[in-house]
This record gives sequence, structure tokens and C-alpha cells, in this order.
Amino acid sequence: MSNGGAVVPVFVWSPDDDGRWPPGAASRWWLHQSLAALDTSLRERGSRLIIRRGPALAALRDLARDSGTSSVYWNRRYEPASEESSAGVKAGLAADGIEARSFNGALLREPAEVATGSGKPYQVFTPFSRAHDAMPPAGAPLAAPRTIPAPDRWPNSDSLASLALLPTIRWDGGLREGWIPGEAGAARAMSVFLKRALDGYDTGRDVPGVAGTSRLSPHLHFGEISPRQVNAALLKAPRHPAAAASHRRFRNEIIWREFAHHLLHHFPATADHPLRHAFEKFPWRAPGAAFALWKKGATGYPIVDAGMRELWHTGWMHNRVRMITASFLVKDLGIDWREGARWFWDTLVDADLPNNTLGWQWAAGCGADAAPFFRIFNPTLQGEKFDPEGTYVHRWVPELAKLPARWIHKPWQAPPDVLEKAGVKLGSTYPAPIVDHAQARDAALTAFRKISRAVSPEPQRT
Repeated sequence: MSNGGAVVPVFVWSPDDDGRWPPGAASRWWLHQSLAALDTSLRERGSRLIIRRGPALAALRDLARDSGTSSVYWNRRYEPASEESSAGVKAGLAADGIEARSFNGALLREPAEVATGSGKPYQVFTPFSRAHDAMPPAGAPLAAPRTIPAPDRWPNSDSLASLALLPTIRWDGGLREGWIPGEAGAARAMSVFLKRALDGYDTGRDVPGVAGTSRLSPHLHFGEISPRQVNAALLKAPRHPAAAASHRRFRNEIIWREFAHHLLHHFPATADHPLRHAFEKFPWRAPGAAFALWKKGATGYPIVDAGMRELWHTGWMHNRVRMITASFLVKDLGIDWREGARWFWDTLVDADLPNNTLGWQWAAGCGADAAPFFRIFNPTLQGEKFDPEGTYVHRWVPELAKLPARWIHKPWQAPPDVLEKAGVKLGSTYPAPIVDHAQARDAALTAFRKISRAVSPEPQRT
């Protein structure tokens, strides 16, 4: 601290303060690992992590009394329930005579800092991005302190295990194999990306069969690395002339994250309701058996099934495949985007409410700057375009591993002898498609026409 006082680092576990969106199972797993890593890092600096249970205001009042503190500082979160909780904490602590201040450690800019010329929020990404880039550069990140002044007496702390964040039935093997939560894991992921994938990011980011993305999303969500750190590393990275497009594209993705937070801050109801209100009347189908097969990765469409299985095993899914699987749920199966958003929220280690909301409303055509509803991904063509050799499908749908690339994304069209040679029995070893895409597309467009005038009114004669 600049005032020379002792610091008591604290984490308050208060899922009730998150309203309708408390952390899902995968997020809880990551949180456990991240808190353990944070405590280790703090102890290396002569400190430690104190854990208390919420509600946040009550927990911080108790801790302030126990430690005799006169100041409480924290990094802001931007989910609607978190913003409301933060305001209550500030007011409550101030009433107790305690200085309470929050800071921006999660974004390059505050969500309200970027506005149109009339002072309104943006709803289209491109002008938001231009306005964002026209502002003075965000400051460089500060280095972590080597030591942290400790109090003479440490207050009591709950144990990390007592929060019961880990699953009682161990389904998390894939998560443990694929991730290193914590600041060290974030730094390693950033380093690997800069060395191996950044220069080819412009095209590699769309190919799920290669390691072409940064995989920084969970680290960013949990505050293990900040966008300022990412931006600073990007600026320092060697830049070959041929890779300029990749550098621009990756920074663009950082700004998309900013845009997602901007939208949810200004339109907090969109976590549960479409931004384009006409979609409240969309004739969605009940989830039923089709939803269960989608979650399981048993739709009969290999690229969709590969994505859903990757998600379940690793807690993550390639972004291109997120779009394909979301489009399939909403438009091929006609199931409400909110059902998919809830499933992703529970299974993604990078479950981030602004980004999750933006992604699903984009896929459903009901949000800001969204793909039109009538843009319906063909899962077969998407697979053939972005996974032409079937590398991704072969990994996550091993029952199709011997199927030639020509048929890997449409096994139902493969000749019987090809299926037999590959050991594939449709409806037995691998499911037949649960829906005909062409028919589903027609049904989706018919459903959309019922609300289309409200969504995009016809021009009036003047």
C-alpha cells in the first residue's frame, strides 16, 4: 500500500450476491484452483489469503472489525447483480466510517466510458471499436509487488475446502489435464500463444483442429491476467509484416470482450431477455429429448457432437464451434437460446456473463450487432470448411475415426461399404441425424416470419 499500512487479502464467497447467475460447476472447479494458486503466490510475498463467507457486506464488516482496518479496496465486476452488490457494500462500509473504493482491473475501459456522440451506449461493434481505439491508450500494467506488508495478527479464515467448490463425483479429469489455473498458468498460456499461434491467428483462430487461439478466456475472467497485461504483451511481441492482420485480429477480440461488458452494463436485462424485444414472442420448442442429445453430443452431426464433447471433457469449446453448436440448438432444434446459455454457463471454465450473453444473443439473432436469424449455419458445410480433414472430429468423436475425410461430416451419406470398413453403424455405433437440416431450416424461417415484421419493420411510404 502507498500509505504503508498492512494488507489483508480477502476473498468473500457469496454466490447469493450473483443473483440468478451464481457460478456453475466448471467455474467453481476453476475458482478452487485459482484461489489455491493465489494463496501460494501471496505466501511467497509474506502474506496469505483470508476466506470469508458472504453476504459480502456482512463479511467485510466482520473482517474490518476483526482486523481494525479503515479502508477496503476491490476490483470491480460488471455483472448486474455484482454491480448492485458492490454499490450496497460501498454504502454500508461508508456508513461505518470505512473508506470503500473499487477499481477497474478487468477491462481496458469502464463500460460507461465509451459512448456515442449523443452520450448513448453503442449497440454495433464496429463504431464501438472505432470509438474505443480513438481514446487515449490504456495505461501500462504495474508490476506485482515483491513483498506485501502483513498485519501483526492474522484474522480468522474459513478453509478453501469448506467452500465445497470441487465436485463430489470426479468428472473433472479433463479439466485437470488441460488447464493450469492461476497467474502462472495465465502467463504460460500467454507465452505459448505469442510464440506459437499469434502470427497465424487471423486464419488459425477459425480452425478447431489446431491450437490457433490463446485460451486466455478463463484466466481473464478470473482476473489471473488483465487485458492491460495482454495488450502490453501484444505490443511487445515481434511483429512480422505478414502477421499484421493476425495482430490486429487478436486485439479486435480483446475489444469484443470490452463490447460485451459495455452491453451488459447498459442493458442488464439481456442476461435473461433478448435485447430485441420482439423475440420474446418467438415460438420456441420445449427442450425435451433433443436438448438432452445436444448436451450429450449425440445429434448425428459430427462437428456439433465434437464441440459438445470437447466442452464436457475440457470445460472449453473452440469459438467457431461455439457458433455452430449454438446455431444448431436455436435454429435446427428450435430451442430457446437461454437453455443453451445456461448449459454453457454450467460447463464452461470461462463462463463469463457478458460474453456468454453476447454470444448466445448473437447466435439467436436477438441481440446487439447479432447475426440475422435467417443466417443459419449448415453444420455439414461448416465442418467441411473449417475441419476439412476431420482432425477435430476424429479427436472428439472417436467412433468416426476411421471414416475418410470425404464423409466425416456427413456419415449418413457415406456408401454402406465405406461405413462398414470404418466400423460405423448409423443408429448403433453413431447416431443418425436427429433432424434434417434442410427441413429444420425451413421450419426456423417459418417461425421467424411470425415475428419478423416486429423485428425488422417494412419501410413505410411517405
